[in-house]
Amino acid sequence: MPSHSIRIVGVVLAGFLVAAVPARGATETVVYSFKGGADGAYPYGGLIDAGGTLYGTTDAGGEQSHNCRPSGCGTVFSLTTGGAENVVYAFERGNDGDGPLTSLLNFGGTLYGTTAGGGGGTCSGGCGTVFSVTTGGVENILYAFKGNIDRGIKPYAGLIAAGGKLYGTTTSGGASTTCDSGCGTVFSLTTAGKEKVVYSFQQGSDGGEPSAGLIDEGGILYGTASEGGGGSCEGGCGAVFSMTRTGAEKVVYAFQGGTDAQEPTSGLFNAGARFFGVSALGGSANCFKGCGVVFSVTTAGVEKVIYSFKSGTDGHTPNGPLIEVGDKFYGTTESGGTGASCSGGCGTIFSVAKSGAEKVLYSFQAGSDGCEPYAGLINVGGTLYGTTAGCGANGYGTVFSFKP
Repeated sequence: MPSHSIRIVGVVLAGFLVAAVPARGATETVVYSFKGGADGAYPYGGLIDAGGTLYGTTDAGGEQSHNCRPSGCGTVFSLTTGGAENVVYAFERGNDGDGPLTSLLNFGGTLYGTTAGGGGGTCSGGCGTVFSVTTGGVENILYAFKGNIDRGIKPYAGLIAAGGKLYGTTTSGGASTTCDSGCGTVFSLTTAGKEKVVYSFQQGSDGGEPSAGLIDEGGILYGTASEGGGGSCEGGCGAVFSMTRTGAEKVVYAFQGGTDAQEPTSGLFNAGARFFGVSALGGSANCFKGCGVVFSVTTAGVEKVIYSFKSGTDGHTPNGPLIEVGDKFYGTTESGGTGASCSGGCGTIFSVAKSGAEKVLYSFQAGSDGCEPYAGLINVGGTLYGTTAGCGANGYGTVFSFKP
């Protein structure tokens, strides 16, 4: 997850106007290119489908306030599949949020999300918020993180609904003194704004610094921690954990680094008796700390690396969660592919079978087609939709569709 204070905007000037060169048989289409002003800029988060309309967030743009960046503090936007975009809400920092980095949750017809900054508190730029917004643009800050170490700081991930409450993670804060600013938390929140720290990570064997969202399976929460757990990495290689809604935490699997996955920053996907996920680091290829992997893990802790990404024309550095369509998983990589305008490639769309057979379906070229897809994909009637954090016709990212 990119630092909220140092954004990786993904603008590659040398390849800015290079035309997209799709892989054979691929049908990638740019649905919308952000202009970087009132309409938003740099969509790091993924999309959701609500009644046939797509909703997402941008890290910048909106122009409500220039207290954040020249173009504003970020937006919630809607988009038809035909490309008609509308800003639902523009953030203002201060007591309001700033810089949403993830996808939204549709809960009871209202959209819920997090911002990594804003909300006030003792953190520079704000300690982050949880917000609600109606599709008509009425926004409410449900909870503003204060910077009290024991309460949680900086929610990078999105939310889930479980048992009538919202659950999420913060990358820092919490009761642990092992980390300078706390090792992160799992928190619950009512829709009336009553927050509770369910668990404080210690960054020991239990994991630490979770930057991905959770899933709820049979009343048990599952997620990933990017640090702790053990293994050969300084500070730990991360972990898959389970947790009851009352805070009884258990490490399901501790990543080992090396050819294993390392420091996962993405959530899990449940497919039958196994969870599947990605990590941006680790694996057998010769990248710095590996090029990333697709892995599976059972609830009993039996883990397997399904695929190790490679350098070159293959994708590398997967960040977004996987989705299952038919008998394959689909996802994106931030780097890799044939896009020569970016150092190390401009990112890919890929498929991978449970057996480990992987295929690059599309390589972004850093032209009008976008570059650096950071989020995962969604499936709307057999067409996949996603975002690129940079490039596009105006240099501020895109929403794209892709026919497998």
